[in-house]
Amino acid sequence: MYQPQQAPAKPNGAANAGAGQLADSEERIGNELIRELLRTYGLRTSLIRLKVIDALHAADRNGRSVGVRGIHAQLEQLDIPLSFLSVREVLKRLCAEGVISLGGDKCYSLNPEARAVLESAQIR
Repeated sequence: MYQPQQAPAKPNGAANAGAGQLADSEERIGNELIRELLRTYGLRTSLIRLKVIDALHAADRNGRSVGVRGIHAQLEQLDIPLSFLSVREVLKRLCAEGVISLGGDKCYSLNPEARAVLESAQIR
C-alpha cells in the first residue's frame, strides 16, 4: 500500500525561530516594489534577485550593510536553497548595474538611487 512521506517534524527551537522569521518577513518590502526597482534598472526579475534585494533592504533599514556570507546565512535561515556562489554572482551583477554598492569592508548596501525608487514606490 502506498504511504505518502510526511515532512520531518521540526524541533521546538525551529518553531520559535519561524515565528521570529515571520515577523521579520512582515516588515520587509513586498516583491512588487523590488520588481519595480529591477525594471527601473532594466533587469529581469528572478527569485534570487528578489531575495537578495529584500535582505539588503532589511539590513539597510537596520542601518547596516551586509556581506555575501551574511546574505547567504539569512537566506538559509529562511529555507531558501541558494548556493553561496549564486548569491555572490547576483551581488556582483547588482553592483555592476548600480543597484547596490560594495564598501571597503566588503559589505554591500543599496545605492541611494535604488533606495529612492523603493521609497517612492512605497508611497503610492
